[in-house]
Amino acid sequence: MNKETQTEIEAAAFRRIIKHFQTHTDVQNIDLMNLADFCRNCFSKWYMAEAKERGENIDYAAAREVVYGMPFSKWKSQYQKPATPEQLAAFEVGEKRRERG
Repeated sequence: MNKETQTEIEAAAFRRIIKHFQTHTDVQNIDLMNLADFCRNCFSKWYMAEAKERGENIDYAAAREVVYGMPFSKWKSQYQKPATPEQLAAFEVGEKRRERG
């Protein structure tokens, strides 16, 4: 496979996961973090970092809008639910694991 085709496939896969995130609003970020160790916010930070590496200046709010498909404040008010005690406990376990590396 040539490099251009590979890049096109990677870009298409990126667009697909973004669409998946935007379509499956019932999946909470804390659940993603607890199960996969990344969430929409992580993806936004990665997007922002990759843009910066290529000389493009995009702030966190703009990167989040790419991932969420709307301003984060709107997404949060429409779709984000309060975390349960069980979700928070699992998140804390994950935080300790991530701190250890």
